[in-house]
Amino acid sequence: MGTDPAGRVDTPTSSNSGRYRGEVLVVGAYFADLVFHGLSRPVRPGTEVFARGFEMLPGGAFTPAMALRRLGHDVVWSTDFGTDLFSAQVLAATRAEGLDDTGFRFHTVPVRSVTAALSSPADRAMVSYQDPVAPYPLAMLLREHRTRAVVFPQLEYGEGVHAALQVAHRLGTQVFMDCQDVPCTLDTPTVRDILAQVDIFAPNADEAVRLTGATSLDVAVDILARLVNTVVVKRGNSGAIAVRDGRRCEIDAVPVDVVDTTAAGDCFNAGFLHAHLAGQSLPDCLATAVACGAAATTALGSSAAPDLTELPAWLARVPHARDV
Repeated sequence: MGTDPAGRVDTPTSSNSGRYRGEVLVVGAYFADLVFHGLSRPVRPGTEVFARGFEMLPGGAFTPAMALRRLGHDVVWSTDFGTDLFSAQVLAATRAEGLDDTGFRFHTVPVRSVTAALSSPADRAMVSYQDPVAPYPLAMLLREHRTRAVVFPQLEYGEGVHAALQVAHRLGTQVFMDCQDVPCTLDTPTVRDILAQVDIFAPNADEAVRLTGATSLDVAVDILARLVNTVVVKRGNSGAIAVRDGRRCEIDAVPVDVVDTTAAGDCFNAGFLHAHLAGQSLPDCLATAVACGAAATTALGSSAAPDLTELPAWLARVPHARDV
């Protein structure tokens, strides 16, 4: 792909799409994660806290794309890179992982996407910044790549997204969507309509409660299960819940020595989708998700996301799922 002097980009034409079709399309911005880990105490305004360690790691939509690639999937990642050092760092990581660069757009201006992650064994807080970039039209991306599944690392909404997901279903593309800390609720225009077109929705527990306005997680799960075919709720060290077609199963977390939780949710998502695309049962999909999420917490960022040779050992550590 080339660029013109104004920083606009050339994108692949539909005539090339047949050459670059993959099994999974991941749509979302890269982030360079500045991970401060081993904090001695919480960070509060007016205080300074020293971390025991620091790393700059690739994150954002890089994580599910990389994690699915390690699990043997043909992945196309649609994202934007610029002339800044953060773009260069993440781009180098994508090439080291062997990710397909068909979906990359290269700009002649900086495209900085940065997150400062303050990580403790229990959880993490994050502060992020993004340079604005006009997105490539989603419906065009879906038509161009025609993949079995599309992954959105955060809840996307709006009329354009609604129309694009209708295209996805006409193409037979399954939609996997995380939630993240997106400032919306079920009362926000188009959100309910968007979720009705999502095949698998995977918020964490806090996000599920906030999105639905429910009084408890159980109520939130019930509300979401009436909207979405498959709901998967991440509960950190309390495990996870999945509901599909009225069947609800739960699974406990894998006991591990946690180093960093920054990429655990995205690796969890990759594990669930990996098993789902293989046609596995809901409990097995949930077990694979928990295994991948647990593995990711044992090192900084997404560096410990398991590959196909490592996954069986992690699966052996996962408790049995139970129907509720």
